[in-house]
Amino acid sequence: MAAAIAIHSVTKTYHRGGESLRVLDDLELQMEAGTFYALMGPSGSGKTTLLNLVGGLDHADAGRVVVGDTDLTSLDGSELARWRAAHVGFVFQGFNLLPVLTARENVELPLLLAPLSKAQRREQAERALALVGLGDRMDHKPRELSGGQEQRVAIARAIATDPQVILADEPTGDLDRTTADAVLDLLQRLNRELNKTILMVTHDPQAAGFADQVIHLDKGKLGRIDRNERPAGARRV
Repeated sequence: MAAAIAIHSVTKTYHRGGESLRVLDDLELQMEAGTFYALMGPSGSGKTTLLNLVGGLDHADAGRVVVGDTDLTSLDGSELARWRAAHVGFVFQGFNLLPVLTARENVELPLLLAPLSKAQRREQAERALALVGLGDRMDHKPRELSGGQEQRVAIARAIATDPQVILADEPTGDLDRTTADAVLDLLQRLNRELNKTILMVTHDPQAAGFADQVIHLDKGKLGRIDRNERPAGARRV
């Protein structure tokens, strides 16, 4: 299977208050297309930094980050912004929905960068919301939704542009167990039915159980990769 994400000798160091902190240290890692990965490790192990590099939100100090056929290290800021809009969907712990907009309007936001008419943006947003089971909540604002529904809106926003990769940073961190499992079931379904490559940062072993493979980072280096023989939720998909 082809690699969707390739990390070649990547190093990343942050400089704060006169001190240097190397969060990724000559990291080598490849992730296959159409696979659901969980990324685990202690605080400071480089999980979110790696997610940001794969999403083009940050630059490596050394090495190469290749997503699909694109070497992100060769793109400048404006090129990265265009690439992100077309190829990556982001899901965050805090949902990051605009409270003054409806669910549909929130999902339409990333589509504003695409060469689409207003009617086409509306159609794609409604299709994405229907896919995550919120076809009857399109005109509701975030305050009128439950936490689980808000995260489903955020996932709909992430998939509205039909990206090849979905990056999720602690997507269930603010949810109760039942709601979290429902969101993880949804991510698993997007992976299996739509063949999306998913990279999810989590501290929760139960959440990691929904992934196909679990990547462990330790002090900026690859620890081990565990394969889940039968990911959690598989029987419910």
